[in-house]
Amino acid sequence: MTSIRRWLLGWLIFGMAAASGVAGYGIFHTARGEASELFDYELRTVALSLPSNLAGTEDGEHRNPDLGDLADDRIVIEIWNVRGELVYHSTAAPVFSRHDAGFSTVQRGEYHWRVFGLDQKDRYIQVAQPISVREDLALHLALHTLWPLGVLVPVTIVLVLLVVARGLAPIGGLTRALSTRSIDSLEPLRLDGTVPVEVMPLVKALNDLLQRLRTASQAQRTFIADAAHELRSPLAALKLQLQAASRDGSLKSEGPTLERVEGRVNRIIHLVQQLLTLAREDAHPVTSMVPMSLRRIGEQAVGDFSLLAETRDIDLGLECEGARTANDGYTVLAEPHGMSVLLGNLISNAIRHTPRGGRVDVILKRIDERVGFDVADTGSGIPEAELERVFDRFYRGEEAQGEGSGLGLAIVSRIAERHQLRLSVRNNEGRPGLCVAVSGLKALEVDVPVPVRS
Repeated sequence: MTSIRRWLLGWLIFGMAAASGVAGYGIFHTARGEASELFDYELRTVALSLPSNLAGTEDGEHRNPDLGDLADDRIVIEIWNVRGELVYHSTAAPVFSRHDAGFSTVQRGEYHWRVFGLDQKDRYIQVAQPISVREDLALHLALHTLWPLGVLVPVTIVLVLLVVARGLAPIGGLTRALSTRSIDSLEPLRLDGTVPVEVMPLVKALNDLLQRLRTASQAQRTFIADAAHELRSPLAALKLQLQAASRDGSLKSEGPTLERVEGRVNRIIHLVQQLLTLAREDAHPVTSMVPMSLRRIGEQAVGDFSLLAETRDIDLGLECEGARTANDGYTVLAEPHGMSVLLGNLISNAIRHTPRGGRVDVILKRIDERVGFDVADTGSGIPEAELERVFDRFYRGEEAQGEGSGLGLAIVSRIAERHQLRLSVRNNEGRPGLCVAVSGLKALEVDVPVPVRS
């Protein structure tokens, strides 16, 4: 996979390294050339600075001139008088023949020498220096001129890394903004002054795509809601006609057949109602939070399903744990309608899957600044391998009992997701049944009291 960051860094660093190599090569050879000129100047300075009385004695002894730092390297000095006689020669140095005045390069044995000759009125001076010494010194000086380039290269590499990272930061920010979005959030990305001009066409294209997805999603939700709404009315009418025909005797059949037909109609009506509820929840991705009494919602839900529980001989009740006062309303910040639908679906699902003589408990809980509730039943529970799939739409386990559409827990999951709640399902320990726990509701200090029923 091609990486813009890797491509930019690779070519920038390679180009900078190549340019630095060419620059270093040029600087090195220029420095060596200038060092060679400097050594030529040193030879000329030595020749001009020799004292006029410098000469050897008759016994061959002579004294070396004091030239300071100029003669620290190996330098051979030779002096001839006007008669062409060698009157001075450096100690322990090879003897050179007399060369023409000026600079020249000569070879003596295996070594090359740089020679400078100076013709004065009463003598001829010749100064020589080994080429190897000059090259070693020139190389040393040239390498010293390259140290700023050695510092510049790593500093420039670090600067390139920072600049490339800063230049690509808007793309990283765009990636994070998209990855942290909810699956239902199709709002357009907001443009600000930090978005570069080069990235703006990409942002506009993404916003256009999000708008089209939003339109298509809304159309799908509207279709499901309309279809469910249109199906609900004729199904209800069909049920009423079946009941009327059964009462007046116009529909003649045995009792079990009519019961099965009515059961199928009731199941279809329940499915359509669940589809309509799910469509409404999908159509409202944003939740308007208001202070509400969770205890009041629980009492209303228990009261609404009490008749259904009695017909199935199921004990349905509400318990409060961690209540601050006897009339603690368990006030939380939530959407009343959504929480009512969530709790109602959990109670309905528990009743449908609990056998006769069983029990369903709604337990309100308060832990520190958080409020939640459990819905526990004494049904057959769910196999451990299927617990992760119970919130999928239209999913019903192989051992599921009772009538259902497979949408109840999917609606619960959707509402919990909108409220940013934590939803968990587990089988009861030590006894049969299932427990669905909802937690994460934020408790409010200002409580909404619930009147005590007489």
